[in-house]
Amino acid sequence: MKYYLGIDLGTSSIKLSLADEKGNILDSASKDYPLYLPKVNWSEQDPNLWYQAMLICFDKLNEKHNLKDVCSLSFSGQMHGLVILDENDNVIRNAILWNDSRTTKQVDYLNNVIGKDNLIKYTSNIALCGFTAPKVLWVYENEKDNFDKIKKIMLPKDYLAYKLSGNFASDVSDLSGTLYFDVKNNDYSDDMLKILHINRNMLPKIYNSYDVVGTLKEDLEELTHLSKNCKIVIGGGDQAIGATGTNTLVEKEISISLGTSGVVFAPVDSYRYDKLGRVHCFRHTTGKFHLMGCTLAAMGSLKWYMEDILQTKDYSLIDQLPDEISDILFLPYLMGERSPINDPDASGYLTNLKLSHSRLDILKAVIEGICFSLYHNYKVMVEDGIIANSARVIGGGTKSKNTIQILADIFGIKIKTINSSDGGALGAIICAMVGDGLYKDVTAAASALIKDKEIFYPNLDKHLQYEEKFNKYLNLYLRNKN
Repeated sequence: MKYYLGIDLGTSSIKLSLADEKGNILDSASKDYPLYLPKVNWSEQDPNLWYQAMLICFDKLNEKHNLKDVCSLSFSGQMHGLVILDENDNVIRNAILWNDSRTTKQVDYLNNVIGKDNLIKYTSNIALCGFTAPKVLWVYENEKDNFDKIKKIMLPKDYLAYKLSGNFASDVSDLSGTLYFDVKNNDYSDDMLKILHINRNMLPKIYNSYDVVGTLKEDLEELTHLSKNCKIVIGGGDQAIGATGTNTLVEKEISISLGTSGVVFAPVDSYRYDKLGRVHCFRHTTGKFHLMGCTLAAMGSLKWYMEDILQTKDYSLIDQLPDEISDILFLPYLMGERSPINDPDASGYLTNLKLSHSRLDILKAVIEGICFSLYHNYKVMVEDGIIANSARVIGGGTKSKNTIQILADIFGIKIKTINSSDGGALGAIICAMVGDGLYKDVTAAASALIKDKEIFYPNLDKHLQYEEKFNKYLNLYLRNKN
């Protein structure tokens, strides 16, 4: 029996998924760890706890399975986090995470002094608080003693790969979200390194997501229960790996994630970027490119309305939504917004209420607003030349068929669900399989393992109505921006 492992390093927990040669998930184990919020807008974690949690998951899986049969493993990692090590490979300070927004000063400097045009020239993207480069600059400006100790700068999943293999490595999909990686030329940007006061010796060797970066360190066989011959495949950032796990790898197909945050992900075969930096231009696990827009409060907005406002967890209410489209507008900017408006000060709005409206009318407007925020990203991508025939949808929002149908009506394209709910884990497993030589590339592996399940077709009459309502949605934001 050949086994493959996918290691999904998330913000709240780590999950290890064990699969057979056919991509069937046989078992999984997870372990959570604390999130530290020492100050307002700060978000940190101890990388050592990621590693300890991973070892606990190895122990759990080994109780039922012989992990010596694992041929290779790979990673899906939370993106943008800053992990820094000293000359003895000790973690210097807690990792600064993707959802940390202490870097508003550094982002303003990068976007407005260095300039967005220059940033796009250097990296294909503009600065956001979530990206890694502003965090590096923050440490330089606020913790100079820590900065002077830095010998290695890495992303969260790369820390685990380094601990297992001993090789200092990263991949193009995850590095794309650092703002010191030149996406077009597939290399570090020397201009950005100079701005950040760092050099190439402090950064990992660059690989594709499916590349083997080493084998398990011999002294870890007992701790991990793996064989020293187990291949360590570097994997990628969670969004690219998740898209791989939905077989969103070629042009004219997109994926939409309906998680706490929301994502629209569009693969492209050749280099393409948004000249205004409204959506991200990153490398994909295929080594090609993708455009990506991320919203901050997608299903998070739904949870807020259901559990905080209505004070219920009865999500079956979504099955009772009225068919008609009301005038109620909802802006889901409850945490500010990332793409495409890049406005951390944006606020949520609920307007056009009347006595005749019920909680179900408002609930439908909340779901529409979430879908509009994703559609806004898609419309920017269309301006950039993206053409989509269909979209695959994943995430907690897919539990409701009504939600998926509203999404299809707003986007005006077919929306498909797939035969797996383990997109991140399966994407990492696919990279592990390719690294082991089971498939020639990630596209072949994903095509073999992932199948469409249900198709939701848009109601074109409703799509036209939603186009009108979407324009009002945009105007509402612009009207209340200041």
